[in-house]
Amino acid sequence: MLLIACPWCGERDETEYHYGGQAHVAHPADPAALTDAEWGEYLFVRANPKGDFAERWLHSAGCRRWFNVVRHTVTHDITAVYPAGQARPDAHTEVTA
Repeated sequence: MLLIACPWCGERDETEYHYGGQAHVAHPADPAALTDAEWGEYLFVRANPKGDFAERWLHSAGCRRWFNVVRHTVTHDITAVYPAGQARPDAHTEVTA
């Protein structure tokens, strides 16, 4: 089981959170101009690395805020936690707000 440190509430059990997918996926500037293939790629195609990966999480049983986590996809080690909207910090430095 993961222990995730919410930037606002502190460390909590993973059962308090909901996974939100890959972090830092930019919304298209003009969605109406996308082809069906481009729209499908934006909606469904995501990175699937073996290693550090920036993810979105919602603290659904706590403060109900979204934030980002850098988690190693093999070991599940969390190396950074930071509020949504901030740039990804160095993956080896934990950031708390």
